[in-house]
Amino acid sequence: MPGQLSPSEGGVLSPNQLSLRQSCSAGPGLLTATDMVNYWQKVFETNGIPEARESSQYIVSFVLGAKTFQSLNSKSLHTPLTATQQEQIQQLSNKRLERMPVQYVLGEWDFQDLTLKMRPPVFIPRPETEDLVSLVVEEESQKCANSGPCFPVPVPHPVILEVGCGSGAIALSLLSKLPQVSFLQVSVLEESPTLLIVTEMSPTSLMGFGQSGSGAPELESRNASESWIPVSVDTVKGSAKQLLLWGPIDVLVSNPPYVFHEDVASLDAEILRYEDLDALDGGDDGMRVIKTILALAPSLLKDSGSVFLEVDPRHPDMVEHWLQAHPNLPLTLRAVHKDFCGKSEVNKLPCHFAPFGKFNAAFAGNFPVVPSYTGIQQIWMQIPAV
Repeated sequence: MPGQLSPSEGGVLSPNQLSLRQSCSAGPGLLTATDMVNYWQKVFETNGIPEARESSQYIVSFVLGAKTFQSLNSKSLHTPLTATQQEQIQQLSNKRLERMPVQYVLGEWDFQDLTLKMRPPVFIPRPETEDLVSLVVEEESQKCANSGPCFPVPVPHPVILEVGCGSGAIALSLLSKLPQVSFLQVSVLEESPTLLIVTEMSPTSLMGFGQSGSGAPELESRNASESWIPVSVDTVKGSAKQLLLWGPIDVLVSNPPYVFHEDVASLDAEILRYEDLDALDGGDDGMRVIKTILALAPSLLKDSGSVFLEVDPRHPDMVEHWLQAHPNLPLTLRAVHKDFCGKSEVNKLPCHFAPFGKFNAAFAGNFPVVPSYTGIQQIWMQIPAV
């Protein structure tokens, strides 16, 4: 039966201590999807696993080949599960008992219209970042609409730079929605990083500059391939200053590390045990990488170029004060957007709701299993036109 853990293994209670026999709705010894969801929900709750029901629903749905439990039809819900399916559910659920995020347990997660492969410690994209992508798409689409007919004089493809590669969620989403753009990436802003160059074999290009230690560039390449965005990959030594050769850039976008260092230790176990903390820890003020991006932006962006960042709710005011202290940087804070849940206010700007990915839709905005950060903000800065 499901669960072979004992109290001595990981400090969790044995699932066998909870009776499953009484839950067999399809007959003696016959277990349905609903039975398994109810059973593992109780196991997760008994062992203090957050989002217990959502966790069990996602796992059971995944084994049955569905995105969400709500999408299963009546036949799928009431047909007895095979021994193989029960074993798969047990194996995945045991991983969840170790506080592994469901995204890693399943090995994939949806982001907007893409299904991305996931594995530790590559950073799991949150729904707030879908909002960030939507803001960039909205801005670039508006530019295209305002430009009018471009024939007979061709207009160069817009160039977008992303700082921070991760699973490729931002880059691949933008490329899928803005096929006319060229794309550059750098995972770290250092003097001598190992650069990963990923070139799309199409009229547009995806250029990635990143360190390969976390496995993020390789995972992004795989996500690109499975998202029907063909790429080739080369690794070279170089400097982030090489980005200057690709300027001027239209848009710089990033979901940088922005968690205040003192807050890192209080993050949930799912994050602390499995995710790359370097992708979260923004230093004492959460602005270590943000400041580097802002300092570099004017030398990369063209006139009227834009910077889009996902930041902590405390950062918009801090960014504005930092820019005031650096008047040599020609950046203007244009807008601050609330997170998709609208849980906090900054400058009382209207909330901007992002479209949710296929996984998130069933939960009306809840992002189960891996905590999001309450009140995330997206800020938009721009270099004034000359």
